[in-house]
Amino acid sequence: MTPPAERRTLPNLQQRSTLAGEAAAAAAEVESALVTPSDPTSAAFFDVDNTIMQGASIFHLARGLHRRKFFTTREIAGAAWKQAYFRVVGVEDPEHVADARNSALGFIAGHTVAELQELTEEIFDEAMAHRIWPGTRAQAQLHLDQGQRVWLVTAAPIEIAQVIARRLGLTGAMGTVAEHHDGVYTGRLVGDMLHGPAKAEAVRALAEREQLDLAACSAYSDSFNDLPMLSMVGDPCAINPDARLRAHAREAGWRIRDYRTGRKAARAGLVLGAAAGAVSGTVAAGVALRSRRH
Repeated sequence: MTPPAERRTLPNLQQRSTLAGEAAAAAAEVESALVTPSDPTSAAFFDVDNTIMQGASIFHLARGLHRRKFFTTREIAGAAWKQAYFRVVGVEDPEHVADARNSALGFIAGHTVAELQELTEEIFDEAMAHRIWPGTRAQAQLHLDQGQRVWLVTAAPIEIAQVIARRLGLTGAMGTVAEHHDGVYTGRLVGDMLHGPAKAEAVRALAEREQLDLAACSAYSDSFNDLPMLSMVGDPCAINPDARLRAHAREAGWRIRDYRTGRKAARAGLVLGAAAGAVSGTVAAGVALRSRRH
């Protein structure tokens, strides 16, 4: 039998996931062109962190905001610890989870939506643009070329997701929605973070609104946590997958794409190239020195 505390917690978590998903879907941008897509019933949904781009987008945003004195080191350290605890512990400590949820974007309280959007544009250029995985970007473009719409679905703030989607020429984005009144953030979330089951709720709500056939849709992620979203479409694909997702994808016969090998090879090439350049420079300098001496 489910303990009383857990019985009280699980429905609340489900309700918050549903609310987060519906809020993300409601805030999702749609294509600005007034042209009906040639394939209106199918679409593709992409996770962001380690799927579209290398690393965590919220980390790059937070670092950029910190450099701009947007918040203090103590504020970001506290939020980072609570989010890390939330990811690891989950529902085992409801009070801590609630605290993590309420403080996830607490450091933006009092700032305006316009201010954060402007800074996110700057930070994308300086810290995120070069981290986009070319292979995943090409996969997203393939869906666009086939007349399908493409949305990002991420636990990161929707402001980040919208900037990335816009810069990559995608249809739109769904992300964690921070509550704001009259354009000023309150420091609270609408529902919960768009994570795990909440992503599936967001996709479901958007599919209903846009009259999509989920059996004809595709979804991409690196994380086993996104299994609810991946499992609800007809064409799931694991990109740069963690060990659990890779194992599940293999067992289920899903597509698997790993673009990290190419990035590592490129890095190795840069290191070797730099070393070779250093050696060549040393040799050249030695030759020049000997020439001058002679």
